[in-house]
Amino acid sequence: MVIVRLSRGGAKKKPFYKIVATDSRNRRDGRYLDQLGYFNPVARGQEVKLHIEVEKLLAWKNNGAQLSDRVAYLLKTYAKEHQINLAPEAKPAKKKAAKPVEKKAAKPAEKKAAKPAAKKAPAKKKADSSAK
Repeated sequence: MVIVRLSRGGAKKKPFYKIVATDSRNRRDGRYLDQLGYFNPVARGQEVKLHIEVEKLLAWKNNGAQLSDRVAYLLKTYAKEHQINLAPEAKPAKKKAAKPVEKKAAKPAEKKAAKPAAKKAPAKKKADSSAK
């Protein structure tokens, strides 16, 4: 299964993540199929904190790739920040002419006679066959 997730890079205590599409069986920082952006959680000043190639990411998603929880959250944040509409354009559904539905006459509910509960006889204890 293809999954879109973060791949960690950077130095100790200074993480830098690539957003990648990879096979779910590959290691976190291992081989990947496509790089879709990056995330720099310690960005300062003019540095870009988050960059996503939305068209590529949506293409992978439409082909069945699953987004990790963190990537889904980052995509939502990026879309809100850049005023991008992630929802697919809905085509107006064709309205069908409403056909009158004939209702069948309701039948009176038949109650089944309740069977009396059969009482189980207590289990007989086996007598000891060897008499003393």
